[in-house]
Amino acid sequence: MISAWKACCGRLPQRWIFAIMGFLAILNAYTMRVCLSITITEMVIPINHTYTDDTCPTNESTNSNSDSNNQYDNRYHWDERTQGLILSSFFWGYVLTHLPGGMLAERFGGKYSLGLGILSTAIFTLLTPVVVTWGESTGLIVLRILMGFGEGTTFPALNAMLAQWTPPEERSIIGSLVFAGAQLGTVFANAVSGVIIHNYGWPAVFYVFGGIGVLWFLVWVLLCYNNPYEHPFISEREVKYLHERMNEHTHSKPPPVPWRHMLSSLPVWALITAQIGHDWGFFTLVTDLPKYMSSVLKYSIKSNGFVSALPYLVMWFSSIGSSWLADWMITKGIMSRTNVRKLGTTIASVGPGVFIIAASYASCDKTLVVAMFTIGMALMGTFYPGMKVNGLDLSPNYSGTLMALVNGIGAFTGIITPYIVGELAHEQTLTQWRTVFWIVLGVFIGTNIIFVIFASGEVQYWNDPDFVIRDREERRLKLEGTKAEKNKEDKKSVEKY
Repeated sequence: MISAWKACCGRLPQRWIFAIMGFLAILNAYTMRVCLSITITEMVIPINHTYTDDTCPTNESTNSNSDSNNQYDNRYHWDERTQGLILSSFFWGYVLTHLPGGMLAERFGGKYSLGLGILSTAIFTLLTPVVVTWGESTGLIVLRILMGFGEGTTFPALNAMLAQWTPPEERSIIGSLVFAGAQLGTVFANAVSGVIIHNYGWPAVFYVFGGIGVLWFLVWVLLCYNNPYEHPFISEREVKYLHERMNEHTHSKPPPVPWRHMLSSLPVWALITAQIGHDWGFFTLVTDLPKYMSSVLKYSIKSNGFVSALPYLVMWFSSIGSSWLADWMITKGIMSRTNVRKLGTTIASVGPGVFIIAASYASCDKTLVVAMFTIGMALMGTFYPGMKVNGLDLSPNYSGTLMALVNGIGAFTGIITPYIVGELAHEQTLTQWRTVFWIVLGVFIGTNIIFVIFASGEVQYWNDPDFVIRDREERRLKLEGTKAEKNKEDKKSVEKY
């Protein structure tokens, strides 16, 4: 069997097979996570606005409520605060499994910590319509927390595997390809959900995306492995190439995590800060943009799916193009790795913040609003060759734990932002949403300034396993010396007494 696979697929670069499957992992994770953001617009009884200068007029022919022959069948009385609670509940579980997932991936490999996490999320997605029917908002909140538990291992496990599979000169493009699954997952979830809901009703959305998640898991188990040395049908040429390019800074079994040095590293905290800024803006839009399109601009559910998907599709193209450009600039020596990371992050912070503010002042001009959101998200694509792959720069050996730390802290914004939208935009007016977007811009700019000052694109000293071993030994000897000195002083005190 293995020889047949090797004869068939051995000539294919397995690092790119892994990259494609990793991309599909995040794509699936995001479809299952994000589909609720558009589905919830058809799960609840909508707010009936009285038209004012602070709201957009309703066109009955395109209103989302007219898409269904039975307007309020299968709908629930959930106010904006309850919806914010539901949308944020996923992240309650998500933040808890980041660190365990990263440490397990570094110790045992990321294949099953990632695969089983996606599988569990897929199963809970399939159960969503049943749980909602039985337990309404409470049941859905509990289920979303469990989905977050499963999906929390995704980014740490993938980062640990990327460290084993990506040589430095391909890190921006492969890393960005994998992480860009978030954008295409959002595109796919929004666009397809709108069509499915329009034709079959909202429960079908969860059956489709949950089923695709299960199918991905089966293919993943067959094709992907923790590192090149465990892979049964990788070519010897590719193993040799990866070993030569990565053996200096990447080890398959590094020592325990040097927490003291990692947590006192300014580049690490700069990266955490940039992740908070990115997630604040990204999660605000991913979670609540469909609601803005539905409740404020009055798009129908079918149109809502497509217009909510468009900005993320453009963002995906931007992330791939800018990643290629970033690797080219680094390889040609045009700009240092550190400055490339800072430049990408700055463009992706200031640009989206400015354009979402512009969208909020475009009021009810649908074409202009969608154009502003799309340009803003296109500029956000440079986050991926900017700060998103920066953890691999700082520490290839501990990239799983570092991603868990960075992404886990950043994910707390997924708890906060839907709640803020529910509180500040509870009537879904233009002025209320404008306040939400100004907060996003402020967070973007503040976090980017910190990243630009303190970030680095170089491997940190504590990534070296020999340093970690020496440091632990020195600390042990120092501790033993301190204990011996204390015992000696205690003995003198007793003798004197």
